[in-house]
Amino acid sequence: MFLETYVTASYEPKSDVSELAHFFAKTNSSAYERKLMPALTYLRRATLVIFVGIGSSGSLARYAARCFTNAGKVAFGLEDSNYPVNTFEIHDTVVFALSESGETPELIALVQHFQQRRCAVLSITNQSQSTLAKLSDWNFSYQLAHQRINGNYNITTQVPVVYVIETLAKRL
Repeated sequence: MFLETYVTASYEPKSDVSELAHFFAKTNSSAYERKLMPALTYLRRATLVIFVGIGSSGSLARYAARCFTNAGKVAFGLEDSNYPVNTFEIHDTVVFALSESGETPELIALVQHFQQRRCAVLSITNQSQSTLAKLSDWNFSYQLAHQRINGNYNITTQVPVVYVIETLAKRL
């Protein structure tokens, strides 16, 4: 009953399962492994990793920072685009931006600020042609269908983001 009232006509749970099955099938390939290697190179060299995101991606940024800290890397999760980032020591810092759309103006401005300070930028987005993906030194795009409900709120699955973050953390 709850599921029936929550799900609207624009959301189809079966499509999530099919898309995730396809995503996970690709993670067992050598292409997936090759895709992760440049990110691991940046991350292993970094003395600090700052995960950034806004909204749901901000919550994921905090989670990612905790995963990396648990793995022994100094990491910080930032979900406030107005945080005084000039206080960070940026030597050997990697900024890791998370954004489903890759088009959030505040996040793009924050990333550009870090780029001006010569930080490497890694990102995970849903679309490889997004502004954030194009700004990044490394991008992982998971390419799933956008899902919106209840007045255009984004409910696109974030399972691929969590999977990639955990995979990277375990390989540091």
